[in-house]
Amino acid sequence: MLVSDGKNLKASVSESGDEMYLLSSECEVPAAVAEKRAEGAKKFLKDVELDVIVLDDAFQHRWIHRDTNILIFDQRFLNKTGSLEQSLLPLGVMREPFSSCERADAIIINRKFSEKTAVPYHIKKYFGGKPKFEAYYKAAGIYDLKTHKFYSIEEFQGQKSLVVCGIAQPFSFLHILEKNDINIDNKILFTDHRDYTNKDIQQIRKKFYDSNTFSVLTTQKDAVKLTNYSRELDDIDIYYVKIELVIENEEEFEKFILKILNN
Repeated sequence: MLVSDGKNLKASVSESGDEMYLLSSECEVPAAVAEKRAEGAKKFLKDVELDVIVLDDAFQHRWIHRDTNILIFDQRFLNKTGSLEQSLLPLGVMREPFSSCERADAIIINRKFSEKTAVPYHIKKYFGGKPKFEAYYKAAGIYDLKTHKFYSIEEFQGQKSLVVCGIAQPFSFLHILEKNDINIDNKILFTDHRDYTNKDIQQIRKKFYDSNTFSVLTTQKDAVKLTNYSRELDDIDIYYVKIELVIENEEEFEKFILKILNN
């Protein structure tokens, strides 16, 4: 399914999924989704003129040749030495052992909103001298869901807001709000990729008025779905926090990518 041709969106958020819809609208690049990626990629190349295809979550994919594999690690996960999480499925969350890092051409360690820590030696040894880049998230500002008007983080400091999100690990989102002195006492945490329903909207409305909060704060990923309920939420001020990924040694990363493209 063609989600965007780079200029116009061709599918709704319910058809394409929240992440791809957000990515294609935010980056203004051609985007597509396909359950069978090899077939989808062939169709994608016919629908849109492309020089490069970027696959998301494709380290285990076997049916499309990749020129480059970039492996991204969550720093918090790497530091959970000895935890069950660092075991293979179904005991832990790993699909492959750390030794599979040998297939990666570059490593990115995303510390999200945490301070930088050293990679444990027993894991670092698997990186094998590959290019390694450090990355983190930063809050770029707060935007009105309905008008997309920009507000600085400081304008929400000290205000009592209702935090609403449906993401896999809400810790980072809650942490950045708390770090910026935004009250997170009142919150509703839904499951990842929440397909919001009228019942959910009524729950948000009830919590908002019961807690006497100033506004609803949500993630940009949730915002693309909550926009469908603008009429039902017309009397509530809703804002989303825009998060940007920053690569510390960005110039070196760009050189790494350009070298691949030039080859």
